[in-house]
Amino acid sequence: MTLVGAGEARADFRVCNGTQSLVGVAIGYRADAGWTSEGWWRIPATSCKTIIEGQLSSRYYYLYAEDANGEARWAGDINMCVAENEFKIAGVSECFQRGYQRMGFREYDTGEQASWMVQLTETPGVATEQQ
Repeated sequence: MTLVGAGEARADFRVCNGTQSLVGVAIGYRADAGWTSEGWWRIPATSCKTIIEGQLSSRYYYLYAEDANGEARWAGDINMCVAENEFKIAGVSECFQRGYQRMGFREYDTGEQASWMVQLTETPGVATEQQ
C-alpha cells in the first residue's frame, strides 16, 4: 500500500455534487486565445469530478451548473455562452447570434492556488469553495 504524502497532493479543479440529483456543469476561463466556455460534465449525485486536470493556470474560473430535472441552477452574473450538448466555445459575446444560449456563470477567485474544489449543495446558488 502506498500513501500519498502532503507534498504530492493532486492539483486540479474539482466539482462535487452534494445533491441527490444528476448535475451538468460548465466552466469558463480565460485562455491564451481569449475567453472560453466548455461543458457539459455530468456529475452523479453525491460524487465529485475533476473538471480541469493539473495545476491551475488562471486565478479566476467561472462555473454554471444545473440539475438534470431543470429544477435547480447554480449561477452567477458573468455571462458566457453554452450549448445544448457537449461544447467548447471561444468568446463570450453574441451568444444568441452564434447559435448558443447565454447563461450567468459564478466567479471563483482561486487566489492562484494550484487546486480548487467547489461543492454544490441542495440549495441552488449556494456553492462552497475550498482549496
